[in-house]
Order: sequence, then structure tokens, then C-alpha cells
Amino acid sequence: MSAQTLPRMAAIAALPLAIASTQVQAQSYEMAIATLIPENLTNNSIYPALVHFKEQVETQTGGDLAVTIFGGGQMGSEVETGSQVQAGGRALQSSILTSGAMSSFYPDYQVVTTPFLFDNWRQAWAFFDGEWFADFMSGTIEAADMRYLGTFDDGGGFVAFTNNERLIKTVDDLEGLNIRTEENPAHVATMKALGASATPLPWGELITALETGLADGQFNAPVINTTYGLDEVTDYTTLTGHVYNSASWVVSESWFQELPEDYRRIVVDAARESVALSHGASAMLATASWQKSCELFEECYIMPTDERQRMAEIARPAWKAWIVEDFGADAELVEDLLAEVQSLRESLPDEAYQRYGR
Repeated sequence: MSAQTLPRMAAIAALPLAIASTQVQAQSYEMAIATLIPENLTNNSIYPALVHFKEQVETQTGGDLAVTIFGGGQMGSEVETGSQVQAGGRALQSSILTSGAMSSFYPDYQVVTTPFLFDNWRQAWAFFDGEWFADFMSGTIEAADMRYLGTFDDGGGFVAFTNNERLIKTVDDLEGLNIRTEENPAHVATMKALGASATPLPWGELITALETGLADGQFNAPVINTTYGLDEVTDYTTLTGHVYNSASWVVSESWFQELPEDYRRIVVDAARESVALSHGASAMLATASWQKSCELFEECYIMPTDERQRMAEIARPAWKAWIVEDFGADAELVEDLLAEVQSLRESLPDEAYQRYGR
């Protein structure tokens, strides 16, 4: 063997170590994200947004921050995954928490359950993506060691009633109906104020409750109503949008602060773009699902604006009494939130007309 051959063999022998070293360097940081949403790119708006986020982060960090998405509840319930994030992000760095779970870690989030809070998607997106809400959600850092990245529309946001008794066209049509709600006192208070009775039940008992008559109806986003066959156990559906379902995207604050500043900027920027991507997909799916509802249910109806306003005027005082007196929310916080939404309600149409209508 020549003297020239030995150095080449040594170099070849060292290749596996060099490759392993490169792989370690390429993944200095890891970000695991947990969600209950299935790993499907077409039937929901959150998973595709997370895939986009993964691509953006890994590309911009050269693979040094590796992102893994665990969909379909692989990592446990929302409260379980939230607890892992809160614990410092060693095993799980991020989670998507719907309103009930988010309230478990940040009780002030219950104020977002205000009935008839938004008139349309543009208001909702402007609110959740605005400065007021970002400041409000900064409280999750102290309360739960979680940093807020953005809000997804859970199932399209706005909900629709389905029931077996009659088509709901006015608030009077709710009188005497027994409506299944989530195990959320805010929803119970709202239903009672509107003249219905409420039966709080977990999701797993919903279909049986409707089949057996334990409940006359329920409300969920149209995409949920069609995907899970609510048309098979109820006959009528009305799009009221009296609740706007949201899902908060959080990361471990302890983990976030361990990242280099340029990586923190990449994570935040990619998250904001991914949330924006999700908004459009969510509205598209919700619109398609509502059209499907009108094919599947015996009758469908969209609640007119004036009747929604009438329902809001009835439900809002009861909800405010519950959130302040029973739940213990700060009355000033509630009024500030309502004032912020009202400001958007008034300013967005004017701004649009000034830009595009004149």
C-alpha cells in the first residue's frame, strides 16, 4: 500500500463521523408542535398552515431548527400538551389550544367567549391579529410560561345550530329547545338567556344525546356539522355565528428564549404568515361546508343581521353578568374588549371605502 493511499483511506474512514457531525449541527434546535387537528392538507386549515411554517423555519435556518408536527392528538389532549409546553418545552415546545383549553392556562381568555362578538371574518381577523389582542395575550407569559404566536379559526370560527324540532329563524324559535353545549359555563349562560335550556356534554356523547332525545340540538362550525354527520341525527340548521371558535398557537417561553435572536425572529415571522394563510383556507372550507349543509339537512337558514343583533342584545347582558359576577373577570377588561371590537366594526368599512371606493 502506497503512502499516498493511507491519507485517502483515513479521509474515507472519517466520513461517517463528519456526516454525523454535520447532521448534529444541522439540528441544533428542535420544535415539536402538537394539535388535535388531523394530518390532512385538504379537510382543515390549521395543519396546512403548520406545514408551511415548518418549511419556512427549516429553510430560513438551514435546517438548524427542525420542526416536527404531531397531528391527530398523537401527543395527548390539549390540556396535556399544554402542560408539557408549560413545563419548559423539553419534550414538546408548542401546542394549538382551543378556547376551553386555553382558558385552563390563561383564565382571562374566557372573555373571548363573548356571544355575537364579530359580524364577519374580517372583523375577527383584524381583532385577533391586532395590537390590542397581542398585548392581551402577552399575559400568557407570566400566567403559564407560554408565548402566544397567533390565533387560528377553529373549524371556520362561526357556528351554526342544528336541531330536530324546527328551523330557527328568530330568537323566539329557541324557546323550549334543549341544546347540547360544550362543558363551558359561558355557553350555558348564553343559551339560557336566549330561551333554550342547555345540556353540557363532552364531544363523545353528542351523537348519542341527539339520537336518544337527551338534547334537541347543538351548535358547531358547519365544517364540523358536515364532517361528523350531524345531518344524520338532526334535520334543521341555521347559521347564526353566535359563537366564534378560536384556537391559540403557543410556544414554551423558556424554550423560545433559548433560541438565538435571529431564530426567534424567524419563528415569529413564519408564524404570522402561516396564520394569515390559514385564515383564507378556513373561510373557504367554512363556506363550502355551509353549502354542503344546505344539501344534507332538510332545511337551512342564514340568520339576518337585524335578528342577530336582536339576539345579541338579549344574550350579551346575561353573559356579562356571568363573566364578571360568577367567573370573576375584570369588568374593565370586558368593556375594553368590546370597545376594541366596536372600533373595528366602525373603522374597517370606512377604511375599505376610502381605499377602494373613492
